[in-house]
Amino acid sequence: MSFSFRVLKKSKDTSARLGEIQTPHGIIQTPVFMPVGTVGTVKATTPRDLKELGAQIILGNTYHLYLRPGHELIKKLGGLHRFVGWDGPMLTDSGGYQVFSLGREDRQIPKETPHPKERGLFRKTKLAKISDEGVTFQSHIDGSTHFLSPEKSIEIQEALGADIIMAFDDCTAYPTTHDQTFISLNRTLDWERRSLACKKREDQSLFAIVQGGFFEDLRKKSVEEILAMEKEKFFGGIALGGLSVGEPIEKMYEMASFTANLLPIDRPRYLMGVGMPADLVTCIDLGMDMFDCVIPTRNARNGMLFTKRGPIQIKQVQYAEDPRPVEEGCTCYTCCNFSRAYLRHLHMAKEILSSILSTIHNLHYYLNLLGEIRLSIQENQFLDFKKHFFELQKEEETPC
Repeated sequence: MSFSFRVLKKSKDTSARLGEIQTPHGIIQTPVFMPVGTVGTVKATTPRDLKELGAQIILGNTYHLYLRPGHELIKKLGGLHRFVGWDGPMLTDSGGYQVFSLGREDRQIPKETPHPKERGLFRKTKLAKISDEGVTFQSHIDGSTHFLSPEKSIEIQEALGADIIMAFDDCTAYPTTHDQTFISLNRTLDWERRSLACKKREDQSLFAIVQGGFFEDLRKKSVEEILAMEKEKFFGGIALGGLSVGEPIEKMYEMASFTANLLPIDRPRYLMGVGMPADLVTCIDLGMDMFDCVIPTRNARNGMLFTKRGPIQIKQVQYAEDPRPVEEGCTCYTCCNFSRAYLRHLHMAKEILSSILSTIHNLHYYLNLLGEIRLSIQENQFLDFKKHFFELQKEEETPC
């Protein structure tokens, strides 16, 4: 089965849409939330858990899998699907965001900058040095030096064998000036051209990434040039990068809305690294189709459990004798079998089971939320669903 996308239904009063992505490892119904499996595992879960929870697609991380255990070993052992025991669709990112998050302070000035006196200059970061050719960085594991370029990123992702792979990009920090963002965007566009040119495997779909910070003219330029690159080769989808990087939430919504309106309707739209449940509902309303974030798994390990009335912190003393499940009516394994009191006990005792049970609940919450959203779009009731969702988030929970 080759890669394809089609819109099945559009919301009458919003930009929300119901879609279907076909991949070599199965069909994905959109809007979709994708659990993050950074190093080949969604933390504190098994592939069996993920199947039972209804996960349609999971992520792997190019940067981390390249450093350990290595893409060549994974290829030798049959590719990422076989290596991690997951037979459904998979997506790998390019490694660009991990370079961004290595603690860099500034960037190299690329050769195409309109300011000739600045050409060839570079600024160092803690663990990475960025140039037009790529990124030289030190491993966070052992300090060894590595070089990641668009060509190397695609080589790694083709060896891993995910269904969806990402173009290599230069993620812009917040806040950043227009000139700095312009420089970064030009580098990203060059890297995307090179990513598209060197892609060889036809059973993988390459997604482009729109950058441009929080400047509408640069986001528009990014979209236009991405589409202009497509001659003999095409991007299977288009992602929005450089959002949810510390900006006020309303700025993120504004730029997601602006950019979504520029994108072609025949491609899946992937909002990278977002986010909280309210972010998903809002951005689906704006026309986004795909989401990933570590929030449900990371926050589970830290004791934050999501419910329809907002998150609870299970370590709070008020739950020490609470016999109720995390959420009344929830059908996940955790809620069907364990009390808040027990979950608090496990968390305070730092038991491994705390992370497992909390992660199961949070992923069930997220995946079930997206399922309810898809149903509401199908039944032309998305606006009612959205209104009810935010009303519940404001309600106070009845004490035990």
